[in-house]
Amino acid sequence: MTREDSVPGLADTRHSWLRHPMDNPRPHRRRNLVLGALAGLAVVGASAVWLGRSAPEPVATRCTPGRVDPERLKAHVRTLSETFQPRDHAHPENLERAASYIADALARAGGRVRPEPYTAGGKSYRNVIATFGPDGGERLVIGAHYDAAEGAPGADDNASGVAGLLELAALLGGNPPPMRVDLVGFTLEEPPHFRRGTMGSKVHARALRTRGEAVRAMISVESIGYFSDAPDSQRYPVAALRLRYPSEGNFIAVVGQGDDKALIDTVHRALRAAKNDLPSESLAAPRGLEGVDFSDHASFWDEGYPAVMVTDTALFRNPHYHTPQDTWDTLDYARMARVVQGLQCAVEALVTPTPTSQLPH
Repeated sequence: MTREDSVPGLADTRHSWLRHPMDNPRPHRRRNLVLGALAGLAVVGASAVWLGRSAPEPVATRCTPGRVDPERLKAHVRTLSETFQPRDHAHPENLERAASYIADALARAGGRVRPEPYTAGGKSYRNVIATFGPDGGERLVIGAHYDAAEGAPGADDNASGVAGLLELAALLGGNPPPMRVDLVGFTLEEPPHFRRGTMGSKVHARALRTRGEAVRAMISVESIGYFSDAPDSQRYPVAALRLRYPSEGNFIAVVGQGDDKALIDTVHRALRAAKNDLPSESLAAPRGLEGVDFSDHASFWDEGYPAVMVTDTALFRNPHYHTPQDTWDTLDYARMARVVQGLQCAVEALVTPTPTSQLPH
């Protein structure tokens, strides 16, 4: 997960307060927090459809997810965050090693794996795509970026998402879906490529649109391993959200735009249908609200595809975000395993939609 550091006109206004505290002049931080709070209050007051929780009942899907081993998740995260370091844009050799590791794991799970190579700044990079289920027809895309911010091991952001993707692959390999599901490891999500045409998810979404591929939905698996039961461990981009959401960072969130509320509700209900006691919340909000578009799902919005992010909220919870302290031993793998089970239930709900959860195509 990342913030915008490169788009002119945004880096010094809408996203500036999210940088490291040492990077922010105090007056600018105060001004933007005040403006953000006012904007959030305006959103809350305007419409409950744009901003709010999905109704927890009824759960539209019956789901019995497979077992997910927390130790396997830990092994993936530790390998990605320790062995293939650094994993930033300036070290394509390590990104290539990580891509090979991901491709091997996806192939062992039974996926039909292929690379999606491209060049950026004169260097070679690749997305890794694994297909489960039929080859043709409409598809579901689930992706996680495997690069990390410069100077960070990137355990939560986003080795956790990749580990979840690999364990989801093992579940899908043992029970192939009736509709095509593509699991994709994206490269170059972090600055300086974030929101540029060289971002891995932009390359992939643009190629899908160019070929006219039908995508039922996309889920970005973004930072899913950090949880805390401590009071006030959860922060929000605007103060108004504290009135609606928990103060403890012990839940997983489904985040998207108001236009994708049907998809948000379907994924949220599927997470609850996993019945593994992991709390979940959902947010349907305008794209301008801080954090709503901070990952690969936004690349699919840009191409007109419905998409959501499943996340532990990253920088709004994890104090190690984009620092050298974002290490494998800071994550909660038992709760992370429950997230993966919820993702399996989300796949089941999305590939066999019911009349109560029809999605835009």
